[in-house]
Amino acid sequence: MSVHRCVMGLRMKNSRMIYGIFPLLFIMAQSSFGQNPVADSTYAREMAEWQTRRLDALKRPQGWLALVALEWLKEGPNTLDSIGTLTLSKGVVRFQAFRGVRPKIGSKYFTSGRLKIEGGKEPADKVAIGTKVFTVIKRGDRFAVRMWDSTSPNLNNFSGIDRFPVQMRWKIYARWEAYEKPKMIKVASVIPGYVEEYPVAGAAVFTNYAREFRLEPVGPINEPLFFIFADRTNGQETYGGGRFLYADPPKDGIVILDFNKAINPPCAFTPFATCPLPPESNKLPFRVEAGEKNFGDH
Repeated sequence: MSVHRCVMGLRMKNSRMIYGIFPLLFIMAQSSFGQNPVADSTYAREMAEWQTRRLDALKRPQGWLALVALEWLKEGPNTLDSIGTLTLSKGVVRFQAFRGVRPKIGSKYFTSGRLKIEGGKEPADKVAIGTKVFTVIKRGDRFAVRMWDSTSPNLNNFSGIDRFPVQMRWKIYARWEAYEKPKMIKVASVIPGYVEEYPVAGAAVFTNYAREFRLEPVGPINEPLFFIFADRTNGQETYGGGRFLYADPPKDGIVILDFNKAINPPCAFTPFATCPLPPESNKLPFRVEAGEKNFGDH
């Protein structure tokens, strides 16, 4: 809607039209940085609760902090140290435990058989042996074993993540611009040579420094939108490989980009993750001083 149309609408005598325009004006004002910089008490409580949930998820026994291994499988038998053998054959992975080792899947013992792989129609099998749990993942045409250990020092020594101060100015009401039909974009990853294609259904458009910028989420639009973005803090205060941001699906043509909820990708916590990198369309030419800062030396 143009400014001219907004002004004309305000001149109309119909009170319903007048009141219907004020939310739009509020959104337009909030789309620029520098508005309401201090978080009010309600929003501060909301953010404190959100941060608690975020840290609790990281501290799960099978969260990113507990990862201890990522081993790529070759075709044929692969030895899993002190546990058993994984045999990869034309996309199928079978497990055979060593004698005396009694792993479980759920509550049932599982010493041999085919394993369900992450990304399939059914949830991946997670095989537990003592404090360790492993599963098989697929990335492109490659397969790997991912392992967690609830006694991981990275998990048990975790004391939190440094963050920028919470500010309302980084909670942005962006205009949702839907594409006529979803396009496919290529997204590189921390795995050399591994590029994945993602669907993009539209873009969140907002204003900063009197210029218009856009961020494109990857994945389905009927789920929380997933943004992989970069900004000028990367490699300094924040992780060099960019950050992640989730947002609710668009409502009435608006997407809320709350950069106070920008998070580190898993690769900021562990070398055993396989993270996507920001596409060119999501590299912002300014500093986003909101959300999580870098963690450790990853």
